[in-house]
Amino acid sequence: MNTNNQTIRQYLRLLLWVVVALVISLVTARASTRAATLEAIHQLENPRNLTRPGPCGELGAYQFRAQTWRMHTAAPFEHALDRNLSDAVAVKHYEWLRVSLERAGKTATPYAIGLAWNGGLEAVLRGSSPRAARDYAQRVANLAAAFERERFADAR
Repeated sequence: MNTNNQTIRQYLRLLLWVVVALVISLVTARASTRAATLEAIHQLENPRNLTRPGPCGELGAYQFRAQTWRMHTAAPFEHALDRNLSDAVAVKHYEWLRVSLERAGKTATPYAIGLAWNGGLEAVLRGSSPRAARDYAQRVANLAAAFERERFADAR
């Protein structure tokens, strides 16, 4: 009986380590996908980090609009030009989009994130994103995949 208990404990300990490893892998993969998607958005929106506002007043590396900026921070909108703060707000916005998509039963792929980033979450949920947003989302997905391949190649 004692041997059986030891075997079961060893099995459970091994199972726990496998679960922990899977969770860590999932978290790492999610963070990696997020980083690749945000870099793709940055490359499409403002690859040279220009400081002049966009045509609708957008600012920063991700060309935030003031309303989106204010969803995630109390910092003045002009601080969108600070790359570190802009990156932090981009992560918050990405996570807000991801959670919102998943709550609606959608998979938060780089394409879906790009589509919501450019064309708005409501349009994605209604299935009514304009063609320009769909083209943008496809470019985000393509770039994010390329960044992931580069990261994987660099890791080897």
